[in-house]
Amino acid sequence: MLMIILFVTLILFVWGRWRYDIVALFALLAVAITGIISIDQVFSGFGHPAVITVAAVLVISRGLTKSGFVDVISRYASRVGDNIVVQIMTLTGLVIILSAFMNNIGALAILMPVAIRMIRKSGKSPSLVLMPLAFGSMLGGLITLIGTPPNIIIATFRDQYGTGPFFMFDFAP
Repeated sequence: MLMIILFVTLILFVWGRWRYDIVALFALLAVAITGIISIDQVFSGFGHPAVITVAAVLVISRGLTKSGFVDVISRYASRVGDNIVVQIMTLTGLVIILSAFMNNIGALAILMPVAIRMIRKSGKSPSLVLMPLAFGSMLGGLITLIGTPPNIIIATFRDQYGTGPFFMFDFAP
């Protein structure tokens, strides 16, 4: 039964007609109704520190976007000139710094419009800057405890099993 629920969920994700969060909640409801997971455990994962931290970081990301922070970054980044290498290095450096302290996807979402706008002004293809930006986002997320959800999960696991938690910059090189 679990495999059927997973298969239907994946099909609905790929189909893309409904929002992912709605599909996921229906899948959660389906495993609860079928008895695969007890009613007591259905929503227990929502209290995990990783889920709460990611939700908080997404709220912060949205706040930064609404506050005009993206426009400030765009103005700063556009001052680096027309050299494509300097533009890529600047944008990648910015996304590394941002993703260390917020969700990788949020940092990438903030800088992607900036990167595309800058690169199109140079007459180049956006693909030249988007891949380094994606790698920079992943790298930046690995620097701090809150940069990526797996770091939070490992820190929580380590704290629960007696070796003590990781702290904010324990992942930094």
